[in-house]
Amino acid sequence: MAYVYIDMYVLHVVCKNTQIGANVKNSVILKSFSSGISVIMDETTPYEQLLEDIAQKFKEADSFFKNASVAISLEGRILNEQEEREILNVITQNSRLNVLCLMGRDEEKNIKFLGIQNNLTFQKDENCGQFYRGTLKDGQSIETEHSIVILGDVCEGCSVYSAKDIVVLGSLLGEAYAGAAGSNNHFVVALDMNPEKLRIGDLKYTPQRVSKWGLKPKVVPKIAYNYNGEVLIAPITKDLLENFTL
Repeated sequence: MAYVYIDMYVLHVVCKNTQIGANVKNSVILKSFSSGISVIMDETTPYEQLLEDIAQKFKEADSFFKNASVAISLEGRILNEQEEREILNVITQNSRLNVLCLMGRDEEKNIKFLGIQNNLTFQKDENCGQFYRGTLKDGQSIETEHSIVILGDVCEGCSVYSAKDIVVLGSLLGEAYAGAAGSNNHFVVALDMNPEKLRIGDLKYTPQRVSKWGLKPKVVPKIAYNYNGEVLIAPITKDLLENFTL
């Protein structure tokens, strides 16, 4: 079984609509949007120089953003996943920002993600967490002591273990174990909730997998949580979130 370990902070959102002017040779411009910060990069600047300019830009902007919790959008040039991770590390190392996730190009998932994040918060004692961008497949597993956001799918045969909360911004088809340290006061969220196994603390849930010959229910974001000593899975609605307590 392959294990994936991650070390990025998870957070929570947002900044007001303001633009911070570019200095650093105009190679980096920061522009906030309703749910985060766009990092607009010059495509002609050498990559190593760009990293230095991003570091300087976020140092300069630190007093403005302070410890805001945000999503990050990287724009202006084509980046591979390794470069995206390096840039996110530079941002967190040179500012007090809490980065929830990297906004991708999948507009449908982005819209669903924003709808969830604007209503759902992690427990107040959780000051940091982690995120993983990508799909878990081929038996991969993630284990963490923090809350975790996965920007991708968890395929069959894969698993996520968190001592706190789990959010899957994609399909949860494998195994999820929230509250792995023994607490039942945690939750699992997925845009498409159809796990092989699901557990919260000491509470186990045995999903009813849909037969390939049966009619599949409409895919809607769902949350699994402890309700009177049992794991309940329910669609995420405004009313549920307004009354949601753990």
